[in-house]
Amino acid sequence: MALRATDLPGGREATFCLVRRATGVPCPGCGLTRAFDRLAEADLAGAVAAHPLAPAIAAELTIGWVLALLVATGRLRPPGPRAIELLFLAHLAAFVALWLGRAATGTLPW
Repeated sequence: MALRATDLPGGREATFCLVRRATGVPCPGCGLTRAFDRLAEADLAGAVAAHPLAPAIAAELTIGWVLALLVATGRLRPPGPRAIELLFLAHLAAFVALWLGRAATGTLPW
């Protein structure tokens, strides 16, 4: 498929994640690169296995691009700083909760 850029190897030394390279512990975002790689191949089950939030993040990115276009064309008012802060905190909470759950169940992408 044209969207697939690389075949990603496993292991600590072959990762793009700086946290995992430095500490050996997967970060809350670990698995997203593989998940998006699998989404590019239309492998939803593989994407969810690599990182359960990947489909939701992909949908949010698509919606974000549409909203940015509407803001750029003046059809929508840009969000205020408080809305952006709340969105950031909600994402942070979701990533940390997922990471803690995966750490507790032993399902982190080692």
